[in-house]
Amino acid sequence: MRDFQVIDPSPVPLYVQVKDRLRERIYDGTYAPHAQLPPESEMGSIFGVSRITVRQALSDLQREGVIFKIPGKGTFVAKKKAAQELTRLEGFAEAMTRKGYDIYNRVIGHRNLPANNEVAQQLQVDTGTVVAEIRRVRHLNGEPVSLEITYLPQDLGQRLRNEDLSNRDIFLIFENDFGIALGHADLQIGAIVADQALAEALQVTEGSALLRIERLTYTAEGKPLDFEYLYFRSETFQYHLRIARRPTPTDAS
Repeated sequence: MRDFQVIDPSPVPLYVQVKDRLRERIYDGTYAPHAQLPPESEMGSIFGVSRITVRQALSDLQREGVIFKIPGKGTFVAKKKAAQELTRLEGFAEAMTRKGYDIYNRVIGHRNLPANNEVAQQLQVDTGTVVAEIRRVRHLNGEPVSLEITYLPQDLGQRLRNEDLSNRDIFLIFENDFGIALGHADLQIGAIVADQALAEALQVTEGSALLRIERLTYTAEGKPLDFEYLYFRSETFQYHLRIARRPTPTDAS
């Protein structure tokens, strides 16, 4: 920390300057993931600002997910969020394995049940039609990162009972084992707070912010194949999307 420059006279608020300097040192590797930051009083002396200013800078970094605090122990650097691109349709494990992450799925439920109105509408079946529901907690490098609730036709759900859902993506099973070609998916992305069940599954505090995704996947022939609710811990994962100012000729056709 001694290599930090003293805060410069500037119209930029002091806490913003402190926050930016800290973020720079975290992103350039000076502070590695899970490294402990100095106490607020020490950082105040280094930067020549009050503890209140330091505390405000740290609060902003914590909201951004750059750091986290453990009561009674101190402030630590958070791990960089894993990210999945939205430019192609692929399963979570498929995308994360390609980036070098270790993926494991814990199957916590696999049952048949009558489709409610939402599931029935998405899968284009009558309400009350029996469908399969599969619940899996996805682990990234040993930590729970998402809860995936998948609904699909009962016959496909039955076939999946014989597959290794702990280590394989359902998308790859569809294509490689069942010979089902995937077409496209429609996604809706939003945010919710964790209720008790979600908090327990993802090992977060009840009321924590979660990323919520609804995904409806179609076959290459345009038939609904599976409908999913995906709940991600917001401090561990993010989606990346590139959009163009104008559509390409293919998009416009």
